Amino acid sequence: MAQAGRRWQRSLFPWLQAWGFTQCSSDPCVFTCTKVIRGMSLSIIIGCYVDDLFILYSDHSPDSLYSSFTTALASRWNVEDEGPVSDLLNVDITTDADCVLLKQEKYIAQLVDTYLPEGVPTAFQRHHAPAGADLPLVIAHALDAKARGIAPDAALRTTYQSLVGALLYCATQTRPDIAYAVGMLCRA
Repeated sequence: MAQAGRRWQRSLFPWLQAWGFTQCSSDPCVFTCTKVIRGMSLSIIIGCYVDDLFILYSDHSPDSLYSSFTTALASRWNVEDEGPVSDLLNVDITTDADCVLLKQEKYIAQLVDTYLPEGVPTAFQRHHAPAGADLPLVIAHALDAKARGIAPDAALRTTYQSLVGALLYCATQTRPDIAYAVGMLCRA
């Protein structure tokens, strides 16, 4: 069923557009819809990931746009409302009256368990910059070795690429403080 997600997308996306949603030009898996109901402008934003929908709405009263949409969605497909979101794609989501907090503590703990099974060295603990001042020099040495045809062990390279990719995901989602260091690591 490698194409199941694609088939779902081909069925869902036209249905969303027919329902009045506009596909976002910068991300084709995000849709927005705004309608006036009871004299109020109500909005829904939907993010689609494979067969999951993440729905943001401005009102959820029984006669709201959100309620109308979820009723129409449930009448078209067999869907399950899993309630308020607490995590999405390894990002933990916490909300209160006026704040949304995004964290990746569990994901980062999994990375530590995978790549540092003996724990985080003291030199890398909290209250330190995400990278040492010598990082550009280390990257320059790695690039120089690469230019001279010195290749690292294939397994080590794969592990490095996997770790840097995971860190890049953190940098782009919840940890902009590590973006410079991760960007430098991506060059090597």
